[in-house]
Parts: sequence; C-alpha cells; structure tokens
Amino acid sequence: MAGRDCLVTNDWICGEYLRSRSQELIDATVQHIGITAAAVAIGLVVAFPLALLARSRPRFAGPVLGLTTVLYTIPSLAMFSLLLPFFGLSAALVITGLVLYSLTILVRNMVAGLEAVPAEAREAARGMGYGPARLLWEVELPLALPALMAGLRIATVSTVALTTVGSIVGRGGLGNLIEDALPSFFKAQVLTASVLCVLLAVAADLLLLGAQRLLTPWTRIPAAGTRGAH
Repeated sequence: MAGRDCLVTNDWICGEYLRSRSQELIDATVQHIGITAAAVAIGLVVAFPLALLARSRPRFAGPVLGLTTVLYTIPSLAMFSLLLPFFGLSAALVITGLVLYSLTILVRNMVAGLEAVPAEAREAARGMGYGPARLLWEVELPLALPALMAGLRIATVSTVALTTVGSIVGRGGLGNLIEDALPSFFKAQVLTASVLCVLLAVAADLLLLGAQRLLTPWTRIPAAGTRGAH
C-alpha cells in the first residue's frame, strides 16, 4: 500500500504511477518522437530548395526569409485552425504546422552557411572544372555543414517542445498526457511527461551533435600553434 499512497496523496514523484502507466508513457513518447522526426525531416526537404533559391537569386532572399519569419509568428492555435480544413484532426495537421514553424530556423541557417563558404574555395573548385551541382555537393555543402547542423539542432529541440501543442487536436505525444492531467492537476503525470519531453530534447541535441562531429572531423583538428603549446 505504501507504493500506492503517492497516487492517493497526489505526489509529484510517484513510482506507482510509472509502473501502472508505463505503456501509456511509452505510447506517448513514441508518438512524440514520430511527429518530431517527421516534421524535422520534411522541414529539411522544404527548407533546402528555399535556401538555394534565396542564395542564388538575391531578389528572392527577402521574400523567402520574410515569409518564413511571418509563419513563425502565427500562434499555434491560429495555425492549426487555418490548416484544419485541409488535414482534419490528424497527425498530418500537427506535422504540417511544425514544418512551417521550423522553416525560419532551417532556411536562415542554410543560407548563412552557404554564404559563409569562402569565395576562394569556390573559385578553386571552378578552376578544377567543377560544375554547379558538383560544386554545391562536394564543396559548398561540406563547408557549410557546421552552420547547417547548428540550425538543425535548434530546429529539432524547438520542434520537440512545440509538438506538445498538438495536444489541442489529440496529437501531441507527451503533451496529451500533460493536457489530460491539468484539469485534476495530476502532479506525477504532469512532471513525468514534462521531464520526458526535456530528456527527448537533450537526447536529440546530443545525437545531432555527435553526428555533426562525425561529419565534420576537420573542425576537431587543433591548430599547429595549439599542438605546439602542449
């Protein structure tokens, strides 16, 4: 009975809640991860051509960056209301909204990364016979990767948090548990779902940071002067 007392007394930390609701927590976490991953992946696919357009056609840079910024300022309730006639009360509604919110971060970082590629690197590649496509994939993107990955990390962490808003249509992952617990102020459920959301964001950021280090080994090579100092 001692273990169940925490449910009766509505404690913040309750082992019995974790034991009795483990499957519910797993299902909500899996849904949260699925929605976040889908939104970020689609956001990357949409943001990449927009960034290329903004970089290669300067007259479009302002409108593209301005539009993505305006989308980010739309309140989530208004965004979902605008998308509701097209997607209904579905996961696609939440994912589409999250994709639109992610664009302002992803597009800006992609443009900044591509513009930061040294002009001499481009000229050297052209001098070696690189065409536009090969120049992009083999020279510009690798050099822009640190900025691109930084944007991806920020977008992913923010999407993990924003996914909880999907609870207003029943597709919010861990946000569903938080919303369900608020009317009765079920402390253990609110705390557990909130902590899991934070842990997901931290885990995603660390995973992407590890991927960035693997993809950009040259950024870990110490300068000659630094090596000599040791």
